[in-house]
Parts: sequence; C-alpha cells; structure tokens
Amino acid sequence: MEAEVDKLELMFQKAESDLDYIQYRLEYEIKTNHPDSAGEKNPVTLLKELSAIKSRYQTLYARFKPVAVEQKETKNRICATVNKTMNVIQNLQKQTALESIDMECIITFWST
Repeated sequence: MEAEVDKLELMFQKAESDLDYIQYRLEYEIKTNHPDSAGEKNPVTLLKELSAIKSRYQTLYARFKPVAVEQKETKNRICATVNKTMNVIQNLQKQTALESIDMECIITFWST
C-alpha cells in the first residue's frame, strides 16, 4: 500500500513538472514565433487554461496528501496489531504446549 501511495505521489509530481515544462515551451514558442494568424486560439488564453489545469492538479494533490498520510498511519497500526496478535498466539502456544503455527505467510503479507 505504501508503494502505491509513493507511486501516486510521484505521478502527481511528474504531472506538475510536465505542466511546468509545457507552459515554458508555450511561452518560448509564443515569444519566438509571434503567431498572428486568424483562427488560432489566443496564446494568452492557452496559457491561462494551462495555469487553471495546473491549479486543479495542485488542488487534487493537496486533497490526496492527507489521504496518503492516513493510509500510511493505518497500515502501521494494522501491522502493529497483527504483530501483537502473533505474539499473543505464540505465547498461548507455548503455554499450552501446542506446536507453533507457521505464520510465514502472514508475516510476508504484512511486511509488503
């Protein structure tokens, strides 16, 4: 789950970087080419639209960040609870002289 959160965070960062680059390229091309042809969309309007899109991405990222933090905290609490439960089970097995259950699959599942 943590890897997925990190992956989403990187995707948002890349999207923001891509938008910055597109804006830079548009500004550069507007300055160098000075398009005066009718029928084309106004370059200033395009830049404003790009800024609006970037703002929406930033808003989405701001909403996503607390969710990511909460997911990490929840995962940590679940892992702690599973570890405590495993310790209780192992202590009960020792006290009752039962064979130890192989918990490898549970450990592997929660450590990823």
